[in-house]
Amino acid sequence: MKIILFIIQKEFKQIFRDKSMLRLIFILPILQLLILSNAATFDVKNIRVTLADYSNSSSSRALIEKFKANAYFSQVEKVSNTNEGIEQLNKGTTDVVIEIPNQFEKQLQNDNTTQIQVLINAIDGATAGVQNVYITQIVQLFNQNIQVENKQVINEQIIPNRIETIPSFWYNSTLNYKTFMVPGILVLLVTMLTLFLSAMNIVREKELGTLEQINVTPIKKHQFIIGKLFPFWILGLIILTVGLLISKIVFNVPMLGNILLVYFFTAIYLLLILGFGLFISNHTETQQQAMFIAWFFMVIFILMSGLFTPIESMPKWAQNVTLLNPIRYFVEFIRMVLLKGAGLQEVLPNLAIITFFAFAINVFAVWSYKKSN
Repeated sequence: MKIILFIIQKEFKQIFRDKSMLRLIFILPILQLLILSNAATFDVKNIRVTLADYSNSSSSRALIEKFKANAYFSQVEKVSNTNEGIEQLNKGTTDVVIEIPNQFEKQLQNDNTTQIQVLINAIDGATAGVQNVYITQIVQLFNQNIQVENKQVINEQIIPNRIETIPSFWYNSTLNYKTFMVPGILVLLVTMLTLFLSAMNIVREKELGTLEQINVTPIKKHQFIIGKLFPFWILGLIILTVGLLISKIVFNVPMLGNILLVYFFTAIYLLLILGFGLFISNHTETQQQAMFIAWFFMVIFILMSGLFTPIESMPKWAQNVTLLNPIRYFVEFIRMVLLKGAGLQEVLPNLAIITFFAFAINVFAVWSYKKSN
């Protein structure tokens, strides 16, 4: 035990002696959480719309006003013809071109139906789909108003039947995307920092030549590994604490569940990540190699974690691959606990899987660590 405490003390001194390491551990995660949480959003806003109004009627002007009144459209500009709008679309100065035909109002009054042409820049297919939904909703609302006005004009006794929906949004009543993203980004930062630091830690000893000196000492393998990794386990919990404080104070993320459950899960999760970092360091000779391998796995873990893309929308084979992704289970867990107030029973499957992964990877990591007495 004294040997382990000595190694832990030595590691903490080394960490706090290195000023660049301190900035990496404490300042960068805070900045990343603040920046990424504001930048990583799928909300589609500031849509630029160009309208070619061939009708110039009261009905077409009323439709245009619907677009101008919508907060998602930052620019609603009229042009004399559709070709001008298409030219702007090609230049990238507009996102949507809408053509209102010449007989727009007349067809509405006589036939109760008409068409408008909508051209959308679909380089980003997801954004284009959201823009199409917004436009469709505005047109449908305009249609409802026209139908009500027409029925009242024809017969004041007729009152059209209407079904009104009153939505109730659970867990994120304001539909704030940051509420959804911040917990996941916090998981990402805790994982990246602890993985990179643990992966490069023992490799650094190899580069300095001190690992060979340690190997010929009577220090046992498990004592050396525990002493080297325990400081980063503590730092991971500290980063989690700082991240939770920022999430609550800056982003007002609700924390409905038991915070102690979050720390308990994170403590086991960090054992998994540190074991994985140790496994990487055992099979690399330089810090650059360790960094590249760790980053290779991190990219896969991030993209297939459900952080940015819902797992349910992935192909079946990809969904099966995500079952081996530890970040997936942590992202699911922290969102369930913080946003939905889930208890131990609801998150028990995630906890069991992470515990199994942590045990397995640490067994492989300790087994693969070579120490000659």
